[in-house]
Amino acid sequence: MEIVVIWFRRDMRLDDHIALSKAITYAKKHEYKLLALYHLDPFFTEMEMDINNEHFFQNLAHFVQEARESQVYVHLLHDDVLRAFQQVMEVYDIKAVFFNEDEVGIGQRRDKQVTDFLEKKGIHVSTWQDTHLHGARDILKADGSHYQVFTPYYQSWRKQEKQPVIKVDKSFFSSEHTICDESLSQKGNDKLRELIKGCSRKFDQIGSDKAMNTLHQFIQKRLTRYHEKRDIPSVFGTSKLSRFLKTGTISIRTIFHAIYEEPLYEDEGRETFIKELAWRDFYHMIYAHYPEMKEKEINSAFQGMKWNEDETLFEAWCKGETGFPLVDAGMRQLNEEGWMHNRLRMVTASFLTKDYLIDWRKGESYFAKKLVDYDEASNIGGFQWAASVGTDAVPYFRIFNPTTQSKRFDPSGELIRKYVPELERVDEKWIHEPSKMPIDEQLKSGCVLGDTYPLPAVDHQERRKKAISLFEEAKQQ
Repeated sequence: MEIVVIWFRRDMRLDDHIALSKAITYAKKHEYKLLALYHLDPFFTEMEMDINNEHFFQNLAHFVQEARESQVYVHLLHDDVLRAFQQVMEVYDIKAVFFNEDEVGIGQRRDKQVTDFLEKKGIHVSTWQDTHLHGARDILKADGSHYQVFTPYYQSWRKQEKQPVIKVDKSFFSSEHTICDESLSQKGNDKLRELIKGCSRKFDQIGSDKAMNTLHQFIQKRLTRYHEKRDIPSVFGTSKLSRFLKTGTISIRTIFHAIYEEPLYEDEGRETFIKELAWRDFYHMIYAHYPEMKEKEINSAFQGMKWNEDETLFEAWCKGETGFPLVDAGMRQLNEEGWMHNRLRMVTASFLTKDYLIDWRKGESYFAKKLVDYDEASNIGGFQWAASVGTDAVPYFRIFNPTTQSKRFDPSGELIRKYVPELERVDEKWIHEPSKMPIDEQLKSGCVLGDTYPLPAVDHQERRKKAISLFEEAKQQ
């Protein structure tokens, strides 16, 4: 039987999906049947399960069920990726494979491997850029080189026309046009059931319906004041859409056009949000041009930095037991929810690299395990920014003061009390610097320093001087 394969990956939806739309058009034109598949990579299924993986696999299970109910039977293949395609080829005559490509990281290497394999077999491969408003090579300088500073990139990005929402012909979803081969998917079905059974927590905010509802709620309730509220961690002022973009349960085009076309009486919130979408494209572009940036600083002057290797301090940071309340609140939010407010991502990353002087790669790796919205390019870019070693990064002599950040962005201590219950009864006067509490206040609040809540292991002002010295020494070398 002659077929066209639509290969799903981080695009778990049936709406506004370029590769799916193109595959249907191709299948209709040539009168081929459509076979949908998802490759369960043993590299990910066999690794230790953490919040990130649990969230992703639950999204996958939801999507597979949703698609099958729509008469698109997503076949789950659990094997080496080339052997997975070989299994399909042993049963069906594959004429073409359509998928939305990865332009960076391990996904890019896998895509090249599969494309080479299929093309050698005479199979047509059709790849599309679907995960970003603009791909890694869409926004370039006049001389063809890539941007390294965000502001001029954004000015060019903003002028470029954005691709419209893609229509998918769902009338094609029927047993007449799509293949359902349960025997082909049996091994993958069993593996996904095993993974879901092993999850330690259940996520409710998954799937396309929840994604669309989240988008509409954001537009109606928070978009207008987004520029004012997005930096205050204790306020629900952000979109909370990043987790849906991670799994592709909503398209970036759907988000952009819904935001862009919404009639607003005040435009600043919209423009601020759109700029955040551009930052996502910017870091993706940077990663494509610096494929080694997960392991190596973009700024070569800092590639020989002598980082602190104190594992005790790193563990304290991971657990949210640093003695700096806002840092601890952010890390505990991450550990509990698999998500952290962006302001806290900056504060905690800066604290790790500038106060503890610990290698940014260790922090980036920890976030990768915990964040349900983990985006490799943005997370690496954010950590290199905070550590002052990346492109367009904060200068190394501008160092976040965790106490000042706490007073500015959580003035009443509302967020701190929510995530650091040891400080729940601490007076507002001491909430940002509990280490300065007199003993009577400690006893009164039930927060005894060094017992109930840790004393800071470092002095910020001393570490600030040491950090600047460390960076200057690296520059000189």
